[in-house]
Amino acid sequence: MFPVATKILVVDDFSTMRKIIIRELKTLGFLNIEEADDGITAWPKIKTAQESGQPYGFIISDWNMPEMKGIDLLKSCKKEEKLKNIPFIMLTAESEQHCIDEAKASGAADYISKPFDASTLKVKLDDIWSKSQNKAA
Repeated sequence: MFPVATKILVVDDFSTMRKIIIRELKTLGFLNIEEADDGITAWPKIKTAQESGQPYGFIISDWNMPEMKGIDLLKSCKKEEKLKNIPFIMLTAESEQHCIDEAKASGAADYISKPFDASTLKVKLDDIWSKSQNKAA
């Protein structure tokens, strides 16, 4: 599992959903959580965190948001050399196979369909952490 001190960014245009995601992350022990209401708001936060030497350990983003969709935020991160290795989880009601395929092809570490719970999130995070540790070894 990711260390509980891992810095996390939660991106969703619905404040209620952000609160639910943050609550589930806190249930898993995470406390260093920031939020953004869409990709346009998230992008400078991601860049600033990286430039300050305190990058996000992972990002959880909704797919459908105004201004900049989560998939576009994911693609922007993956284009940047310094950001491309941040694990990115797409969390969305979009469960069509083509959306899942696009997220994975764009570099998403995983994909979670809404609704979800802490146990689902934990399984996904454990899997992503395990894969990242195997790459580092």
